[in-house]
Amino acid sequence: MLYSKELNSIKKSNRLRTREIFDNSLVDLASNDYLGLTTNKQLFEDAYKRVLQENYTGPKSSQLVNGYNSIHKEFEKLLCKANKFEDAITVGSGFLANISMIEALVRKGDRLFIDEDYHASGILATKLLEKNQVILFDHNNIEDLKNKYKKFSSKKRNIIAIEGVYSMQGDLANKQIFNFADDTNSLLIVDEAHSSGVLGDNLLGIFDFYKIKPNQNHIKMGTLGKAYGSYGAYILASSHIIEYLQNRAKAIIYTTAPSLFDISLALQSLKYILANQELIKSKILKNLNIVKDILNIKSNSLIIPINIGNNKKVIEIQTKLKEKGFLVGAIRQPTVNSAIIRLIAKIDIKEDDLIEVCQFLKENR
Repeated sequence: MLYSKELNSIKKSNRLRTREIFDNSLVDLASNDYLGLTTNKQLFEDAYKRVLQENYTGPKSSQLVNGYNSIHKEFEKLLCKANKFEDAITVGSGFLANISMIEALVRKGDRLFIDEDYHASGILATKLLEKNQVILFDHNNIEDLKNKYKKFSSKKRNIIAIEGVYSMQGDLANKQIFNFADDTNSLLIVDEAHSSGVLGDNLLGIFDFYKIKPNQNHIKMGTLGKAYGSYGAYILASSHIIEYLQNRAKAIIYTTAPSLFDISLALQSLKYILANQELIKSKILKNLNIVKDILNIKSNSLIIPINIGNNKKVIEIQTKLKEKGFLVGAIRQPTVNSAIIRLIAKIDIKEDDLIEVCQFLKENR
C-alpha cells in the first residue's frame, strides 16, 4: 500500500488519529463548545426562521460575485458594534481566515513575527511566504520577540501574530505584546478562536479581558465553531484592512461565501451571549473554581491541560473515563510536545460531574 510505512510508524508511536462517533450518553468534557450552545434548540430554530426569510437558503457563490447576503451583513454589523471595530468580514472557517490574512497581508519586503505555538493554519500559511519573511518567536516571550524584532524588522511593514488563548495549554496572550505592537506601529493579528465568548467583562475575548481599545493596527479573528456553537469565522479590523482583504485574500475571493444557516446561527448565539453575560460569567467562574480547588490549576480560560507525558497513558486515562461516562481529550505528539489530557470545563456540565472528573484526574495523573 502506498503509505503503509508512514502509517505503521504513526501506529507504533501511539499517535494514530481516528474518527469516532461517540456515545451520546457520554458527558462531553472534550469539545470546544464552551458555552454548550450546540444543544440550545431555540437558537437553532431562530436561525432557521431567519434563513427562511431570504429568497434562497445557500450562499450560491463567492461574496464578491453575489454570495454576500443580508444575514452576513447583519452579523458583521453586530460584531463590529459589540467589539468596537470599524469593519468585519465573514469567512468559511478559522483555517481559511488565517490563510487569508497571512497570505494577503505579508507583502514583499514585509516581516511576520509569529508565536511558535500559533495555530497550524497560520503556520501552514507562512509556507506561502518567502522563508526570510517569517520569524518564529518563543511562545508568549516578549523578550524574544523584542530581540528578534530588533534584529529582523523590516523598513516596510512588520506584522505580529498571536492567539488570545492558546488551544492546547489554555494560556492567555502576553499583554506586553499588545503594547509592543503599538509602540512599534506593527500590525497585530490576534486569533481569538478560544477566547471570544469566554474572556472579558463582555465575553468578547482577550481585547475585552485586557480592556484594550481596538485601533488601526489591530486585527481580530475569531471562529464560530467554538463558543458560538456554529461553523465559520470572522475577521474584524479597520475598514481599510477589510477592504484590502476582500481585494487580495485568495481564500476569501475564490471560495463560496459562508453558509447562510451557519452565520444565522452564529448571529443568534452572539445575541444570546450579549444578553446573558452575567449568567455565563458566573457559570465560568464556578467551574474554574472547582478546577482550582481540586486540581490546583488556576486558569482564566476553560481549557485545562493536565500533563501526562506519555502517549499510551493518556489514551488509557481517556478510556477509563469513558467507562465512567465522561469524554475528555487525549492530545498526543506532534500536536503537543508532551502528551496531555485536555479537559474542557464547559459551563453546561453538571457540577457533580465536573467534580468527579477532576477528582479522578487528580488521583490518576
